[in-house]
Amino acid sequence: MGASANTTRLSIFPLTGAVLYPGLQLPLHIFEPRYRAMVSDSLARDRRIAMIQPQSPVEGATLFSVGCVGKIADVEALEDGRFNLVLEGIARFRMIRELDVTTPFRQIEAELLTDDMAEALSAVERASFEQEARRFADAQGYAVDWDSVGRLDDMSLINGVSQIAPFDAAAKQALLEADTLAARCELLVQLMQFFGKRDSDDGGRVTLQ
Repeated sequence: MGASANTTRLSIFPLTGAVLYPGLQLPLHIFEPRYRAMVSDSLARDRRIAMIQPQSPVEGATLFSVGCVGKIADVEALEDGRFNLVLEGIARFRMIRELDVTTPFRQIEAELLTDDMAEALSAVERASFEQEARRFADAQGYAVDWDSVGRLDDMSLINGVSQIAPFDAAAKQALLEADTLAARCELLVQLMQFFGKRDSDDGGRVTLQ
């Protein structure tokens, strides 16, 4: 991963537990007036919305430094002003500063990060991940189509699991901030081991949040 000199202004949707990766999709239901305004503004301009996690659930909370900007790939405007939309990840970004704006939604200046989308895992890394993923899924009682998993390329597999994994906000943020696919894969294996053990210690409850 290398950082480009490309800085940009982004409208942000700060949402705990919701992360997006380049090349993946995230469905969203938009109902708050300020975010309905944000979607309308985005549709009138470049269709971009940046997903980033706040560090706490309070209003106006400090933001984590890394998020992912997405482009509205599909949108359904409901009669009452709400939206159902699908964001498609474009690029991760690192926040430079939050901007002083008059819009009801927050905006930031950010540096877009350039990820190597062709990066691949070694055979050992892939096998180690799939072994731990099977262990974790069995322990949690998840039904997984492992044949389909085996057909996924490394980037889609690791980023896809990182995006939907039932980990807490801090863990999901750490995965998003990993600089390489190999580093994200290694961290994902560690997190599955950690959260799987914690659930076992808690009597088998799936309490990852």
